[in-house]
Amino acid sequence: MDKIKVLLVEDEETLAMIIKDTLEGQNFTIHTAADGEEGLRRFFDLRPDVLVADVMMPRMDGFEMVRRIRQTDKHTPVLFLTARSAINDVVEGFELGANDYLKKPFGMQELIIRIKALAGRAFSFTDAAPKEVTDFEIGDYRFNSVTQRLSYIGTAVSPHTDTDMELSHRESEILKRLCENRNQVVNTQNVLLELWGDDSFFNSRSLHVFITKLRHKLALDDRIRIVNVRGIGYKLIV
Repeated sequence: MDKIKVLLVEDEETLAMIIKDTLEGQNFTIHTAADGEEGLRRFFDLRPDVLVADVMMPRMDGFEMVRRIRQTDKHTPVLFLTARSAINDVVEGFELGANDYLKKPFGMQELIIRIKALAGRAFSFTDAAPKEVTDFEIGDYRFNSVTQRLSYIGTAVSPHTDTDMELSHRESEILKRLCENRNQVVNTQNVLLELWGDDSFFNSRSLHVFITKLRHKLALDDRIRIVNVRGIGYKLIV
């Protein structure tokens, strides 16, 4: 299997070297940058599989760097490393196009798991494994969890409406779980542990942000609802 190419943008030199040394022994190729300006240049030179970036950095912070990257690159997974705890900062990161975040201090094994998940290599299946369902019908929508595309095929649409949308990795994984368990409650804690690695309050708020985005993208069919079952989870109703 090819190594996962990661661009690590981190101004704490000691931490950057620890991450680089640890991950290069775990089937990763790690390139580093010391601030957002250098990270921006190296990103477009390297075209990494995953971008891992600190938020607070000199010259250009991680949010501004990702905002500029997302102007032309909508697909490369982004993982923020942050010492901030305010929920507004977490939400801002996702709104800019981040796929995940990890709060400092963190364990190296958790970082490895999250990067592999973003790169689509968290799990491997044998040839004997049952075929996974990847195509779903959701009212007037079609969703493919492999290509991460959500398409509207109904007629209630204006000429300027986006009827073919590419979801982020996390949006796709959440919607897939809702589709697999439609009309049943998907447990919030299970989703958080599987996709975020822990079920903290901040991650719970982040999940809610993604649910809100999915509701908006499914809004052309008013039969579709994603219901919040308070204290338990979310349910897709069609």
